[in-house]
Amino acid sequence: MGVVIPLDEARDPSAGLQPLLVLVSEDMAAVNHLILDKAVSDVEMIPKLAHHLIDSGGKRLRPMLTLASAKLSGYRGNGHVRLAAAVEFMHTATLLHDDVVDDSDYRRGKPSARLVWGNQASVLVGDFLLGQAFRMMVDVGSLPALKILSNAAAVIAEGEVMQLAAAKNTSTNEDEYLAIIDAKTAALFSAAAEVGAAAAARPAAEQAALKSYGRNLGIAFQLVDDALDYSGDSARLGKDVGDDFREGKITLPVILCFRRGDASERDFWQRTLATGDVQDGDLETAIGLMKKHKAIEATLERARHYGAIARDALAIFPDSGPRDALADVVSFCVNRVH
Repeated sequence: MGVVIPLDEARDPSAGLQPLLVLVSEDMAAVNHLILDKAVSDVEMIPKLAHHLIDSGGKRLRPMLTLASAKLSGYRGNGHVRLAAAVEFMHTATLLHDDVVDDSDYRRGKPSARLVWGNQASVLVGDFLLGQAFRMMVDVGSLPALKILSNAAAVIAEGEVMQLAAAKNTSTNEDEYLAIIDAKTAALFSAAAEVGAAAAARPAAEQAALKSYGRNLGIAFQLVDDALDYSGDSARLGKDVGDDFREGKITLPVILCFRRGDASERDFWQRTLATGDVQDGDLETAIGLMKKHKAIEATLERARHYGAIARDALAIFPDSGPRDALADVVSFCVNRVH
């Protein structure tokens, strides 16, 4: 069993998200309606499988970033709602594809779509959602916004391939891993934040600032995810602690432990992750090594570093409710327990 990370906002881990939720509540209602509308298909399996994941309780942080950045940028119109829905469909598609690539049996505490309907259906419905995302982007009629999100789609796919190449490879170093999560996770955060300013035709400096904000927020978010897999609370996570370990994923805590450990410890990681020979008690051993080498603390320290960069990127904008809400999201992502 893992040890719960002591966090500043442990009593109310969602407190940092509340200003954002209030800020975008009306627009998110429209986004949610659009998501339900665009998940419809005459092919019966498509809405069933899509709703299996859509209705599973995700925070929908990425589309909320799009709505907030549009408000920060003074956007007028309703295109930001379609862009936010497109961002969420892109995210949902990547989750469906991820679970196939990772052979994951659970997602957000529920059986994964691939476990219920199979790998082929999951990949194809993910492709359908991507297609719907691009339809909504085209409907908005903003070429800069289309360019940002289509580029993100390509980068995310590259990140998936990079992760596949690094799978179970204990020689993966920190720079290589950061490049993977930069592409696989941070690219969509970055695009989600930037696209609101692009749709509002804001100056390049403001678009670049929101791009930087999203990218660094996304890296921080993923690093905290890495730490939580070895030190979180299963009930709050909605998945079992140690899922990354059982799936043989090479994440930053593992990389740090492998580098800092002795030969016998490296042999342990090689046996469990590279060859997949996981035995009773191995997760407890892995968590013990994390404690010994302070890998969780080091991972969270790095997350805080990227979070600080994200917060500083907002400094060029004048004081406002949207800016404060986006800054608070950084605290939520770094201090969250799920």
